[in-house]
Amino acid sequence: MTVGAPGFRDARSLGNGGLEALLALNNAHATELSHLALARFRALLDAAWLALAAEDCSALLLAFDQGAVYDSPNSLWFRERWPRFAYVDRVVVAPESRGRGIARALYAAVLARAAAGGLERVCCEVNLDPPNPASDAFHATLGFAEVGRTTLPSGKAVRYLKRPAAAQPR
Repeated sequence: MTVGAPGFRDARSLGNGGLEALLALNNAHATELSHLALARFRALLDAAWLALAAEDCSALLLAFDQGAVYDSPNSLWFRERWPRFAYVDRVVVAPESRGRGIARALYAAVLARAAAGGLERVCCEVNLDPPNPASDAFHATLGFAEVGRTTLPSGKAVRYLKRPAAAQPR
């Protein structure tokens, strides 16, 4: 992480004000992430294998492992194909905090925890429609490769990506 980037903590340890700030950050990027009500956000946090937030609530990452009780069609897609994985469901950095290495540091934390826990791969999805070229480029620099595509019931088209957990990001 670069100088000036915030530290991270378990998002579940934040008080109501922190959770509301993270929910607002998520919902400000609903096109990429999907809009959540507070109850659904709390349920996702409870089910998450890893829930990281920047100390100042300027960033959030939620990841689930293969055993999570989570009904996301994206998570289920990976579960049907691989027995041990971490699935990054959502990662968001506030616009004013971008360019400081925060997303890269969040992914480094996921990769380190996955490797330490014996998980073989880290997976995610990136929107094709609507397109998300910044996310495509970011994931490519981390060594993610496309392993599939689908159109979700919502009409959103996505690309599925994965990379080995043990290898360090570039």
